[in-house]
Amino acid sequence: MSSLAQSVVQSVDWLAIAPPTLAAVVALVVLVADLFVGDHRKALLGWVSVAGLAAATLLLLPLLDGDHATFCLTGDTGVCSYTADHFALVVQLLVLGGALLAALLSVTALKDARAGLPEGEFWFLLLSSAAGAALLPASRDLATLVVALEVASLPAFALVGLRHGDRRSSEAALKFFLSSVTATAVSLMGISFVYASTGTLHLTRVADRIQDVDGQLLTLAQTGVVLTLVGFAFKTAAVPFHFWVPDTYVGAPLPIAAYLSVIGKAVGFSGLILVTVVALPSYADVWGPALAVLAALTMTVGNAGALRQQGTRAHSAVRLLAWSSVGQAGYLLVPIAAAAYTDDVRRPIGSTVAYALMYGAVNLGAFAVAALVGRTKSLNRVTDYRGLYATNPLTALLLAFFLLCLAGLPPGVIGLFAKVTVFSAAVDAGLGWLAVVMAVNVVIALFYYLQWTALLFRAPQGTPEKHHVPAPLTAALTVTAVLGVVLSGAPQLVLRFAGTGLF
Repeated sequence: MSSLAQSVVQSVDWLAIAPPTLAAVVALVVLVADLFVGDHRKALLGWVSVAGLAAATLLLLPLLDGDHATFCLTGDTGVCSYTADHFALVVQLLVLGGALLAALLSVTALKDARAGLPEGEFWFLLLSSAAGAALLPASRDLATLVVALEVASLPAFALVGLRHGDRRSSEAALKFFLSSVTATAVSLMGISFVYASTGTLHLTRVADRIQDVDGQLLTLAQTGVVLTLVGFAFKTAAVPFHFWVPDTYVGAPLPIAAYLSVIGKAVGFSGLILVTVVALPSYADVWGPALAVLAALTMTVGNAGALRQQGTRAHSAVRLLAWSSVGQAGYLLVPIAAAAYTDDVRRPIGSTVAYALMYGAVNLGAFAVAALVGRTKSLNRVTDYRGLYATNPLTALLLAFFLLCLAGLPPGVIGLFAKVTVFSAAVDAGLGWLAVVMAVNVVIALFYYLQWTALLFRAPQGTPEKHHVPAPLTAALTVTAVLGVVLSGAPQLVLRFAGTGLF
């Protein structure tokens, strides 16, 4: 009996699963505490959440000494459902760090009487989504991957539509929900086909068995591969699955739009990397060209959409950032597509992860400035940023720096460096046509990024309005600015950190 119990009950590496577990535990603590805390002390819930996310991020440090795996098969300890390897830790740093910055933005937003957001539910949903997002990059079987994806996504629907009585918020949440449910249904069908043809859900075993599928099941396996890829393309907001992004970002509370722009992308792209590079390397001739075409379409449509935004339209600043994020998703897809054409996937995947780290830092910084301006300009139009330098010179300089990083222009050296690494990944893989498309799109993006940057330094119209910067917003701006400046001074650090020891 004892030997049977030992074969069924597995030992759990609690240190390996500590970061997402702590985020989930703090989410439950905040939800329960909300029942007993008076309205005048609700702000404490926000600071508890911020502290929880900071602690979860710090728990990544003890895991840097090597790979930590748990929930392994009893007969084969080399096949595990959860692996905290270097890839997982880098993406978890992006996810938990990004969630922490979004939480700092949220502390200020929830103090605003116009927000109309229930604080306890807000923090519970944000922490729950962050826990699922942190679980996903360490998932090494398809079932855990889907569960993590939904734990990250389902609370996000509620966060988008959490404003009571706001029709735009409700419509955004519904559009986001329907698109995500469709993606999940397609992914589940594809995964069920893959499981039926291989008899396993573990990514490494899928990679071994799908190469030698019985002839009668070959069509089923191929269909499963295609459907799984389509499902994850939805999650990355790749064209033509991007239609929900602009309205969702505008309808969501601004900190949640910032959260989705970074953490949502990290979730989608890490899942896509695990499915393609780890589980389906033998189908590289299928997903490589498909992702290359998706990358070209996504960056082109995203930049064209940003180019068409009218600065006088309500919420045009958020819409421009939303379309910009679609274009940036196209750049992130390029190295993943390039991985199909090389034997050593570490360099292209490292380029994607490095680009995601750069994008996460500077995009959250741009959203932090948008949150600051939105405190006095509720419509948050691009034209509302005219003359920002005259009233808040430091804030204007920071936004200019973030926009130049996104454009890939000095002094935003980290943005230029990230784009060069992605460009070289395409060239090295023999995807010259994709490199040309990317170069054209970078030039297109320069127009709207520089147009917005120039507006910051023009003479203000009317009476200049001074913006008060609350402490949480100051902290978020400081962290993103320091990251951008330091990495622009030593851009090779981010590539070395992102690419070392991947897979």
